[in-house]
Amino acid sequence: MRVGFNLPQIGPAAGPSSIVNAAKRAEELGYDSLWVTERLLYPIKPQIPYAWSPDGLFPEAYKRVFDPLEALTFAAAHTTRVTLGTSVLDIPFYNPVLLARRLTTLDLLSAGRLRVGLGQGWSPDEHDAAGASMKGRGPRADEFIKVLKAIWSTDPVEFHGKYFHFPKSIIQPKPVQKPHPPIYLAANSSSALKRTATLADGWNPVGVPIEGLKQTTTQLKNMVQEAGRNPADFKVVLRANLAVTQEPVVKDRWMFSGTLKQIGEDVRSVRELGIVDELFFDPTFSPDTRSEQDFLGHMEQMRKLL
Repeated sequence: MRVGFNLPQIGPAAGPSSIVNAAKRAEELGYDSLWVTERLLYPIKPQIPYAWSPDGLFPEAYKRVFDPLEALTFAAAHTTRVTLGTSVLDIPFYNPVLLARRLTTLDLLSAGRLRVGLGQGWSPDEHDAAGASMKGRGPRADEFIKVLKAIWSTDPVEFHGKYFHFPKSIIQPKPVQKPHPPIYLAANSSSALKRTATLADGWNPVGVPIEGLKQTTTQLKNMVQEAGRNPADFKVVLRANLAVTQEPVVKDRWMFSGTLKQIGEDVRSVRELGIVDELFFDPTFSPDTRSEQDFLGHMEQMRKLL
């Protein structure tokens, strides 16, 4: 099982020096990958309550956010080995032709280390700010992914769909990775799982308990095979949002929350499942992450648990 770590790109620990230092330290510690997260804004009075906080407000960390792709490119310039992933970019906020070019550039600048995690987003405030509609997102996402793949693997290329159109054109350069960088989707609904099984190279879950991981992965692999694809090539990349505490969490405990001992037990449970290809940690929302040193300290702690 590969292991990775989020970059300090969100929250009080985020900054140019912390991004560089965390990227370099990740390679020194033997991590396999680095990841970034999407957050467009911090609504003062959100239209929909934030599901993972008792008061419905967004976490304080979301008040300070560095752009995911710029942060990942900055990290790429200071590393040579780790792969570089997005978990996740929200499809409704982007134009696929422009995003294809940005991602191609990052894959080339990093010598083929890019991994593309995509999702739909959930905040109506962010969709409003991006001029995006929350209606019809599924069919648009299907077409969006097809545009990315077409641009990355065909030349000349043209596309005429319901949502996106462009004439036969030369769009160069192409990514290092062939036929394209791997695409992982964050998915929970039945339609999103179908999209993942038919169009993506893997699944990028978060906050899913062990039994749910097992059941959904089995379901997805069956769907991949039914789509005429090889289930062995389909990857599960699990995101672990850390919440480290001094005292054990007993009631309503989420995976990867609690003491280091409890989190270590979660890591072992995931490893023993034998179905997770990669696990990466994000300490952004842990109550004891307030500085770059705190962030780097978590990086050291998690490495010891592995």
